[in-house]
Amino acid sequence: MTGELSPIDKAKFVAAKRAAAFVEDGMRVGLGTGSTAAWLVRCLGERVREEGLFFKGVPTSTRTADLAREVGIEVITLEEARWLDLTIDGADEFDGELNLIKGGGGALLQEKIVATASDQMVVIADAAKEVETLGAFPLPVEVIRFGWTATQALLEEALVSMDVMNRDSTLRMNGDTPYLTDEGNFILDLHLARIGDPRQMALILNQIPGIVENGLFIDICDRVVIGYADGRVETRDINAGTVEEHRMEFAEGDNLFRDI
Repeated sequence: MTGELSPIDKAKFVAAKRAAAFVEDGMRVGLGTGSTAAWLVRCLGERVREEGLFFKGVPTSTRTADLAREVGIEVITLEEARWLDLTIDGADEFDGELNLIKGGGGALLQEKIVATASDQMVVIADAAKEVETLGAFPLPVEVIRFGWTATQALLEEALVSMDVMNRDSTLRMNGDTPYLTDEGNFILDLHLARIGDPRQMALILNQIPGIVENGLFIDICDRVVIGYADGRVETRDINAGTVEEHRMEFAEGDNLFRDI
């Protein structure tokens, strides 16, 4: 079965499998949204079934909640959990300081709330997500629907004074209609190419009326787990300043993916 996976999916899987080992009995764990986070939920479901692991998951989207229940994970709300031991999520980009761009899956608001309500945030990603400078991936900005064009105009005006390469923004669409977040908001995607000062941008964007949250995660991520198609996994801890390497062997015909 593993032979049917693409190289990128193998990289996502080994990162997710490694990060799933961080979850311990009794924990309250934030569960991210997106393709890599979906691998994590599957891996955790496998541990629940085969090892008897018991923990409570707080999903960052309805999609993740549905998948978690499907694989046997007990789902609770953040209000019920109050505080989390750990959040594990993917990222669209990360840099050497573990600053992130997130929100490609449209769940940036819930993802940021859950991540900042956790003792630790671990990001799982394939190696292609690492960049020297953030910005190649469009930066999502969640905005309320009322007056969104005025918000967009204010946003583009603010970009003139920022250290970016491009200043284009587009309304995210879902077919012929605007994409709606779980909170019923719109998303503007900023096509910046390069963000020279992510910290400054994150602060300025959230001062603009109509903007609910932006997809820059600054000083939130503690560890990143990077997967490679050949089974290598690298874990970087920004607080401890350590780098660990592991390897997972893929065996043809194994049962790891029978439920995926």
